[in-house]
Amino acid sequence: MSARRTSKPSRKSEKPRRGRAKLASLRNASETTIRRTSPPELADLPADFFARASIVHPVPKQPISLRVDEDVLLWFKQQGPRYQSRMNAVLRAYMSAVQKGAA
Repeated sequence: MSARRTSKPSRKSEKPRRGRAKLASLRNASETTIRRTSPPELADLPADFFARASIVHPVPKQPISLRVDEDVLLWFKQQGPRYQSRMNAVLRAYMSAVQKGAA
């Protein structure tokens, strides 16, 4: 047995978790830096985009066990991370279409 003591790495060295913004860095970022690092799909937003925006609070999800065909699951997984959220979006779109009488 080793006499050397082990310790946890400091929190500063930890990689930020996905979805966690470094607010201090964002507050100090210039408009040029923001434009340069933003995804391309945000480049052509109208000037009043955020003036017309509204806050959307997330709806709690209900965990379930769902059986789907293997090829369907594989297809959603191949689209990248958050495949379960995409599956939920497809189901929501279908639900909305049926409620409106479109399906």
